[in-house]
Amino acid sequence: MTPNVTLIITIALIIVFSPFFAKLLKLPTTPIEIILGSIFGYIGFLHDEHLFDIVAEVGFLYLMFIAGTEINLKNVLQTPKTIMKRVFFYLVLLYTFAIVFSLYFKLGNIFIILLPLISVGLVAALSKEYGKTPWLDISMTAGGIGEVVSIAILTISSAGLKSGLGLELFQTLFTLILFLIVMYFIFRAMQLLFWWYPEVSVALMPQKDNQEQDIRLSLAILLLLVASMLYLHLELAFGAFLAGIFIPTYFEHKHELPEKLASFGFGFLIPIFFIHIGTSFDLNALTMDGLISKASLIALAMVSMRVLASLVFIKKLGAIDSILMGLSHSMPLTLLIAMATLAYHSQSIDQLHYYAFILAALFQVIGVMVTIKLINNYKFTKLEN
Repeated sequence: MTPNVTLIITIALIIVFSPFFAKLLKLPTTPIEIILGSIFGYIGFLHDEHLFDIVAEVGFLYLMFIAGTEINLKNVLQTPKTIMKRVFFYLVLLYTFAIVFSLYFKLGNIFIILLPLISVGLVAALSKEYGKTPWLDISMTAGGIGEVVSIAILTISSAGLKSGLGLELFQTLFTLILFLIVMYFIFRAMQLLFWWYPEVSVALMPQKDNQEQDIRLSLAILLLLVASMLYLHLELAFGAFLAGIFIPTYFEHKHELPEKLASFGFGFLIPIFFIHIGTSFDLNALTMDGLISKASLIALAMVSMRVLASLVFIKKLGAIDSILMGLSHSMPLTLLIAMATLAYHSQSIDQLHYYAFILAALFQVIGVMVTIKLINNYKFTKLEN
């Protein structure tokens, strides 16, 4: 068989059998896909292939899109001021902890950017597994705001690492601010349009739809915003995330649509992305001196700072659910790897720390998902008793 045939067959088998291994090992499916991707990549069954890279990138963008569908902008804007204050305090604490950690261990300034990153991509995966719960609702609200901040910092840092503190950085910053202002007015205009003419939203996505018009329009919005990001040289994930927000915000009558979109993504595109993430880590790097200890320290620091910061929600959620919320933000897998790659290519971090961040990201996903499952089971056992 040719290498590409082997690649396709291996991906297909991992997609099919990952849920069975997950059930057997009593682990979530996502870390199993990452582990299998890493193992089969090491063996040689998975290799660098342009089409594999493209589909994985599409899977990542679709994951961000699904994460956006978990957020209803109208509900976020109606979030009580007390919760919004706690969200703001939560984010301030994250960056404060990052500064203290980086200064104490005499790390570079890039660590101040990397450590507090938040991505709600895997929070969407948790929502798929655990359903709607109070801690996941607040996690999506706080995570959505935190992700906007993280992606904005990622976009600006990307330009800064590539070109330094020059004209290009200020152009990127100006473009990002201008784009956010334009998007604000688009959201407001659509809100007024659908308020005055509610039949428009029903016409765009009919209740009785045998042409899958709802999915067509959803994917069209995704592609249009990704294309806008591409044209403006901004972070594509930001566009995908905003596209997802459109769905529950303006098409509330299509309650089943986010689930339909998620079913397709988690059944095909998103597993390919996680498998690709697994292949990005070379298992030979595990022999590097000090790698595992550095990765463990980074993972422990990133999880600890989020759990400690999440205690600002203890009055609202209680101790256990606050910890679960903090843990749900402790898996910024995609953004962390993307930012670490940029930092490595710009020589802001060395190869050891680059691999340490990738390994830490994997440690976080596997460790945190298992921990959340254990805590969640303990909570329900306690309630039953």
